[in-house]
Amino acid sequence: MSVEVVTPGIHATALVDPKAELDTSVSVGPYTVIGPHVRIGAGTRIGAHCVIEGHTTIGQNNRIFQFNSLGAIPQDKKYAGEPCELVIGDGNTIREFCTFNIGSPGDAGVTRVGNDNWIMAYVHLAHDCQVGNHTIFANNAQLAGHVQVGDWVILGGFTVVHQFVRLGAHSMTAMCSLLFADLPPFVMCQGQPAEARSMNFEGLRRRGFSPDRIAAVKAMHKALYREDLTLEQARTQIVALVEKHPEAQPDVDMMTAFLAQTSPQRGIVR
Repeated sequence: MSVEVVTPGIHATALVDPKAELDTSVSVGPYTVIGPHVRIGAGTRIGAHCVIEGHTTIGQNNRIFQFNSLGAIPQDKKYAGEPCELVIGDGNTIREFCTFNIGSPGDAGVTRVGNDNWIMAYVHLAHDCQVGNHTIFANNAQLAGHVQVGDWVILGGFTVVHQFVRLGAHSMTAMCSLLFADLPPFVMCQGQPAEARSMNFEGLRRRGFSPDRIAAVKAMHKALYREDLTLEQARTQIVALVEKHPEAQPDVDMMTAFLAQTSPQRGIVR
């Protein structure tokens, strides 16, 4: 039996506002609703029964599965209809039943997702979250407002992240972790509340880190977690690592910059 379509790639039952801007190569599944302020780039595929609304921009070659809600207003009682945004980059996979809200006027006003992220079912991104590139969010990972997630981060299933928490690049959480504090780059954590367990050495090897860079990351772990140092003392010791591990200069710079921005009230996962 043939199925009627309105235009190539858009199912006859989809409701796409005439003001929405969709590339001609975008496909839209049955019963999906797309609002007037939505823009979607080339090659993106959207499944059935999705609602994409608000000032939402979606880049190229994303795969958005069925039953997603993208661009709804934030779960913030202070929100009063301001034109805040959701911006999603290129090459992302977003599985079923995810909810990504737009930003809020109390921050930059933008919730942002980068490129090549693999986001599994039932993930929630609250207002003003900033997600980098190449991340993996397992099922039911939940981010409160204003959370910042660096590149290559992996969140285990049912991870819950408190508002304003930062997760550094290459960090990783185990299943059911609960984060109230910042998670530094490279650190693997587990628990409720989360505690540091190790560094993500296997992930770094898979991403082509040299033995010298991995040795520097091991030394960072020792300074942060094995020598009973204050955060400032550990940061000073990490800065000095480039003398022995010059190849690790970018990694040292990333770690020290992250630690410098950690507030004394929130601290880091210990």
